[in-house]
Amino acid sequence: MSDIEEVLGADGLLSRAIEGFAHRPQQLAMAEAVAEAIEEGEHLIAEAGTGTGKTYAYLVPALLSGRKVVISTGTRNLQDQLFLRDLPRLREVMASPAKVALLKGRANYLCLHRLDLALQDARGHPRDQLRWLLKVRDWSLRTERGDIGEIRDVPEDAPIWPLVTSTTDNCLGQDCPSWSQCHLVEARRQAQEADLVVINHHLLCADFAIRDTGFGELLPAADVFVIDEAHQLPEVASNFFGETLSTRQVTELVSDTRAEYHREAGDLPKILDQLDRLDKAAKDLRLAFEGRPGRGAWAEIEDDARIGTALDTLARELETLHGLLETIEGRGKGLDACQARCALQLQTLAGLREPEAPEQVVRWFEVFGHSLRLNSTPIDVAEVFSGQMRQRPATWIFTSATLAVGDSFTHFQHQLGLFAARTARWDSPFDFQQQALWYVPRGLPPPSDRGYVQAVMREALPLIRAARGRAFLLFTSYRALNEAADWLEEQKLDYPLLVQGDQPKAELLRRFVEHGNAVLLGTASFWEGVDVRGDALSLVIIDKLPFASPGDPVLQARLDAIRARGGNPFMHYQVPQAAIALKQGAGRLIRDANDRGVLVVCDPRLLKKSYGHTFLAAMPDFARTRDPETARAFLEAL
Repeated sequence: MSDIEEVLGADGLLSRAIEGFAHRPQQLAMAEAVAEAIEEGEHLIAEAGTGTGKTYAYLVPALLSGRKVVISTGTRNLQDQLFLRDLPRLREVMASPAKVALLKGRANYLCLHRLDLALQDARGHPRDQLRWLLKVRDWSLRTERGDIGEIRDVPEDAPIWPLVTSTTDNCLGQDCPSWSQCHLVEARRQAQEADLVVINHHLLCADFAIRDTGFGELLPAADVFVIDEAHQLPEVASNFFGETLSTRQVTELVSDTRAEYHREAGDLPKILDQLDRLDKAAKDLRLAFEGRPGRGAWAEIEDDARIGTALDTLARELETLHGLLETIEGRGKGLDACQARCALQLQTLAGLREPEAPEQVVRWFEVFGHSLRLNSTPIDVAEVFSGQMRQRPATWIFTSATLAVGDSFTHFQHQLGLFAARTARWDSPFDFQQQALWYVPRGLPPPSDRGYVQAVMREALPLIRAARGRAFLLFTSYRALNEAADWLEEQKLDYPLLVQGDQPKAELLRRFVEHGNAVLLGTASFWEGVDVRGDALSLVIIDKLPFASPGDPVLQARLDAIRARGGNPFMHYQVPQAAIALKQGAGRLIRDANDRGVLVVCDPRLLKKSYGHTFLAAMPDFARTRDPETARAFLEAL
C-alpha cells in the first residue's frame, strides 16, 4: 500500500478518523498523479469533477512530499477554508510535522503606521467612518495576525479600509516607524520559514509582476506550486501583467502628500497649492469622460481634444509636483515616498499614452461613478506566464473542476502557454443520471428577441413553483437580471426573492440557505464559487449561453489577434470560454452525493447551432429531457 493510499484509501487514516469521509477512487487516482508529478518534476493539468475531493487529493501528496509547496487559490474565502479547516484537520490525522503559513496581499493586513495617521486626523472623518476607525483601533490592540478579515462588524467595502491598509505606492518599507511590528512583514517571514504556504492568484501574479521590475519578491522560493481554481488564473494574470493608472491613485497621492507635508515640512506652501491643482486635474480628467460607456477602447478617445487636453494637464501637474518634492528631498521618508509615487505615476501615464509595443497590448478605459481607470493589458499572457514559470524551476500543478472542453485541455493550455504539461481528467463520483435532470425548453425565441427574458421567465415560473422556491436563476447580464426581477415581483411569489445588488453576496447566500425556499437571481459572481448543499437548492435556471460581451475592449482585441493569425476567433476562443463558464454555472446544482435537482438551460442555440455540440460535450452527464412535464414531475417528487 502506498503512503497516499494509507491516508486516502478505503481503510485509510481519513476513513478511520473523519466521520462521513468517503473513499473515492477518483480522489486517490488524482493524488497518485500529483505525487508522481512532484516526484518526476513534471507539470500537470488536472480536472477533477465536483465531489472528487481535489483539495485533499493535492494536499496529501504535498504534505507527504517533504518539499517546499506554495498553494494558490482563486479567492480569499478558499484560502481561509484551506488554512483554517482543511490543513489543520489533515495535519492532525496524518501527524504531519509540516509548518504551514497563510499569506495574503498587503491590502488584507492592517498597517499600523497608516492607522496612526488616520487616528491623528480623526476629526476629519465622517461619523460612520470614525465609528469604524475606532472599531479597527480596538481590534488592533488584540489581533495577532492583523488580517482585516477577522473583523466582522466593519463592511468589506467600508471607505475606512484604504486609510488603514497600505499599497505598494504608499508603503514606506524599512523606513516606516512601525516596521518592527508590521503584520505584513511578519506574515512574509512566516511564509519564508513554512513548508507549505497558502496564497491566492492575485498574490502569485503580483509576485511575478514585482520580480519583473527588479524590486524584490513577495513569495518564497518553492519546489512545488499548486494552482487550485486554475480556470480563473488567465484573467487574473492579464490584469497583473499590464499597466494601470486611476484618478483614485492620483487623489490618494494628493491626500498622502498633504498629510506628510504637514508632518515633515510645512515651510513650502507652493506644494499645497500644487496639490490642489493636481487634485483638480484628476477630477477634470474624470469629467472629460462624462457620457462615455463603462468600458471602452483607447481608439474611441484618441481624437477627443477635451480628453487629450485633460491628459496633458494631468501629466504637467504631476511633473510640477515631482519637481517641488525634489527640492525638499531628504526632508522626510514619507515625502520621499510620495515623490517616488509621483514619478511612477508620470511614467505609467506616459507608457499608457505611448506604449513601447502597441501591437502586443490593448489600451482601454473604465469609467466609474467618481473615478476613472486607464489600462494597458497584454493581448496574450501565454508567453509572459510560461516565461515566469521557467524562471521558477519547480513542479506546477493546475487543477479545477472546469479546465477541459469535452476531453480537450487545448483552450486552457493556449491561455497560459502550458503545452508541455501532462493532462488528466477524473469524472465526478456522483450518480448524475439519478441525481440530476437537464431540461432544455422548446419553442423559446432567439436570445436577441426583445421578449426573450419574459419568455424565459414564463418557462421558469411553473418550475419554480414545482420546486417550491429553492432556485438559482443565473443571468448573463444585469439588464436581464433586473427585467426578470421586476417580472417576478409582479407574480407575487410565495417564496422570498433575493436579488444580486440588494445586499452583499455573502449575506444573500446566508439568507438563501436560512430561508430554505428562496429564489435567488444572480449574474457572473454567482456562476462559480458558490456551494449550497442540501435541500435549499433544487433548481438552477440559466437564461442563455454565457458568451462574454463582444463590446469588451480586451476581448475584442484578443479576437482580432486570433483573426489576424488566420484563426477562427469564435470557435477557437469564444465558444470554449463560454462552454467552461456554462459548466461552472451547471456545477452549482449538485454539490453533494445526496443532492438532487433540475438544471434548465433556456438558450435555443444550444441545440440549433452547429457549435452546440461543444457545450453538450463539456457538461456533466445529467439525464436529459425536453419535456416540461418530466422536469416538473422530477421537482415535485423531491
